[in-house]
Amino acid sequence: MFKTILFALLIIAISFVLLAITIIIKKNGRFPNIHIGGNKNMRQRGIKCAQSQDRDARKENPMRVKESSR
Repeated sequence: MFKTILFALLIIAISFVLLAITIIIKKNGRFPNIHIGGNKNMRQRGIKCAQSQDRDARKENPMRVKESSR
């Protein structure tokens, strides 16, 4: 059991190192921005992520009709 857990942790550690190689080697290396908002073509088409759409929908509309509260 202990050998299996140790082997799994070793595989995970190697995976992290392999994923980080380009970040470590490049001068200003960083993970790529894969969010929809970070994609130029998606922004040009007006496509936004769900969080941005929700934030925009919650903004107060200056054109709304004020209702009286009774």
